[in-house]
Amino acid sequence: MKWNKFSVGFIFSLILVLSVNTVYADHLKGGWIKYVFLSQSGNSAQYKITFYQYSDCSEPEKVDDSIHLSIHDAGTGAEIGSAHNVILTKLTTESKTDFGPCFQNQPNVCYLIAEYNVTVNLPLNIDGYVVAVQRCCRIVGIENVANSNLVGLTYTVTIPGGAAYEDNSPVFAFNETVAICYNAPFTFDFSATDIDGDSLSYSLCSGLTGGTANDPVIENPPAPPYATIPYLTPYSGGQPLGPTVIIDPVTGIVSGNAPAQTGTYVVAVCVSEFRKGVYIGKTRKELHLNVANCSIGGALLDPVYITCDGLTFNFKNNASIDASYSYYWDFGVTGITTDTSTKATPSYTYPDTGVYNVQLKANNNKGCEDSAKAQVKIYPGFNTDFSINASCIQNPYFFKDLTTTKYGYVNSWKWFFGDGIDDSGTGAPPDDTTQNPAHNYTDTGTRTVMLITTNSKGCIDTAKKALDVTLGPDLQLAFPDTLICSIDTLQLKSSSTTTGATFNWDPPYNIINPNSNSPLIYPKTTTLYGITVSYKGCDTKDSVLVNVIDKVDLNLPNDTTICKTDSIILNPVTNGLYFSWSPPLGLNKTDVEYPVATPQANTNYVLKSSVGKCFATDNIQVNVVPYPSVKVSDDVSICYGATTQLNATIEGTYFAWSPSGSLINANTLTPIAGPQQTTDYILNVTDTIGCPKPGSDTVRVTVIPTVKAFAGNDTVVVRSQPLQLNATGGTNYKWDPIIGLSDPFIANPVLNLTGLPDTVLYSVRVSTPEGCYNTDSIKIIIFNSQPEVFIPTAFTPNGDGRNDVFRPIVAGMKKFMYLRIYNRWGQLLFNSGNPGVGWDGTFKGQKQPAGAYVYVIQAVDYTDKPYLKKGTFVLIR
Repeated sequence: MKWNKFSVGFIFSLILVLSVNTVYADHLKGGWIKYVFLSQSGNSAQYKITFYQYSDCSEPEKVDDSIHLSIHDAGTGAEIGSAHNVILTKLTTESKTDFGPCFQNQPNVCYLIAEYNVTVNLPLNIDGYVVAVQRCCRIVGIENVANSNLVGLTYTVTIPGGAAYEDNSPVFAFNETVAICYNAPFTFDFSATDIDGDSLSYSLCSGLTGGTANDPVIENPPAPPYATIPYLTPYSGGQPLGPTVIIDPVTGIVSGNAPAQTGTYVVAVCVSEFRKGVYIGKTRKELHLNVANCSIGGALLDPVYITCDGLTFNFKNNASIDASYSYYWDFGVTGITTDTSTKATPSYTYPDTGVYNVQLKANNNKGCEDSAKAQVKIYPGFNTDFSINASCIQNPYFFKDLTTTKYGYVNSWKWFFGDGIDDSGTGAPPDDTTQNPAHNYTDTGTRTVMLITTNSKGCIDTAKKALDVTLGPDLQLAFPDTLICSIDTLQLKSSSTTTGATFNWDPPYNIINPNSNSPLIYPKTTTLYGITVSYKGCDTKDSVLVNVIDKVDLNLPNDTTICKTDSIILNPVTNGLYFSWSPPLGLNKTDVEYPVATPQANTNYVLKSSVGKCFATDNIQVNVVPYPSVKVSDDVSICYGATTQLNATIEGTYFAWSPSGSLINANTLTPIAGPQQTTDYILNVTDTIGCPKPGSDTVRVTVIPTVKAFAGNDTVVVRSQPLQLNATGGTNYKWDPIIGLSDPFIANPVLNLTGLPDTVLYSVRVSTPEGCYNTDSIKIIIFNSQPEVFIPTAFTPNGDGRNDVFRPIVAGMKKFMYLRIYNRWGQLLFNSGNPGVGWDGTFKGQKQPAGAYVYVIQAVDYTDKPYLKKGTFVLIR
């Protein structure tokens, strides 16, 4: 492949882009911008702008060597000049190393702070300016931001205009190294100082996004507004750590209870600047704060504990368990001194019910002494239970509280009937708070009913039960309708899985035990009997149609004839319910209405069709006739262009060959077949003695393709040089003449020519096992010399068909290596390893001029000696 400057440049640029995308992803942790007023000259003010970018301490190689900073008119959005490429000025590390003696599981709190400085001159204006830097991407897995490692950052600050242009921005304190433990109180100082004495007001605000993983370095940041980052519910810019964490608008101190989920959170603080009560600008600082799995202090207990299912209580220190701590528990039993433990998580069995004051002391080898107290209430014997008096969706369901308590009394009930939006007991209010409620369901299905009860001692317990809300008692019928004879009695059958359900049949016409699930009936006319199943005021209904006949009707089709081995479906027309066929010979079933019959001989089938005590009979004669007989000659093979005679014998009335286009005398049983390709000839025979289907047999005539005999290309040898012939095209070979051949009956005999003429023509007969054959010949020219390559002295490539190609004649060579042709300047014009391919006097499509040319030939003769020949020849035009 040929490389040019564009190719190299493009690949270098591509590698650079890929490198940038790899280096500048997933490492940023916040930052902010400040400005300092330096001087005024005419209608222009000079400022020093400093950008601080925070990143992960573990990846210093990802810190930007430079950033791009843009400045826009705050009123019009117009960019002032072009974006500034600002070089890295300083890189510092801020980390926390001193945690105090009571801190457990010390987290890694560390920021790399990169500083970038640039001095700019800005025209004085009324609205001031917006300074922005955009960059991607943040660290992965931030708890309050969706897909955080794909979310960029926008750092921005406003420089006031008008009379306030000589302003210096508030400067945040560098005190980021604060350890925040999950689910624990904390404070974080976001305060700033203002050298101009302006008033500052702090607020939690939304972080801003900018840049993407595919375009992480924004070289020309746009004008505002800027999009906010995608916060995950329930977090937002105003509540980045949840609803309990707030900021003091005067001091800038963020405080509250840290989230219960450990991880990294984005927190952005905006400080608004006021001069003599007038707002002049805003500075934004954004940080990624780490909420760690740590704790301050060795002892931490809930204020109150209670157990209502026994006298044993398992204690747990809510502070992290640290091997450097020793623990001492006092379980609060008065009058004894053995109610203590030095385990980190002890278990204690109290001697009786009551309220006990527990104390935990924790000490470590670093000088930390901590303690915690709690109240433990022991009131065993509290159990929540209830019962359900159920019927169906048509009526209310009645719920009865069965809660028992050994101490105190049950004082509250929370019922969740399983058809609300949230019946977990943790979210929505209960469906009912009475002790024994009733409830109407609006839809069927399985419901989970839950009861939460409490007692006067503070115990709480939950019970759950599954409830199947149904339309009413279930009902199953053995059959939806039936048929009986007028002299019969029939038992109707129904059932229900609903225990206690009652049954009632109507009308009361000719029925015995109408209030049972299986009454007896004996109607004389067709009657619809209805059934009602009742349970606790809920009804389910269905019916059975009983058709009554006075006699059984039966009619079988006329007698018929089928071919032997064929089947026929017997189709009676009857109103009977039960069936009995005889004889069973050839029938697949004898007790169905429509059996399949495959008789081997003439058979008279009799059917008895019955309804109860009524029945009728009829019969059908099925006669069996054999298929017409046919036998054709065996498959045969013929040579292409040959014919063969087909022979057939039949027992039938009519016959026809198919296909018939390649047959002579196709209307006979002995036609002559001459197909051009392999063909299956089918002889169909029909009869007039009852079997309507034809008999058939097939003979395949396989056509052997034309033999493509090939004796080999004409060749040249030197006398006494062994030559191996190689014929192809068949399986049997015969050479002629046989003089000089090692074996004239094989495809590749060896020929050794000694005293023969200068030219010999050998022919070969090539045949197949079926006797198909063809012939071909090869001419062999014999040179009376040593192995040699004969070269013409000149050639005339003028297109007249004579001497147009410079081609060697090879004699006695075992292997031809190459023929190479050079012009007078040594340029290679032609190179071939095939002695049959010559030079036509052109090079790359261009005719070469007349004159002398050099050839070089290399070969190996049949005695394995190397052969090299060089010389010149003339191209004549």
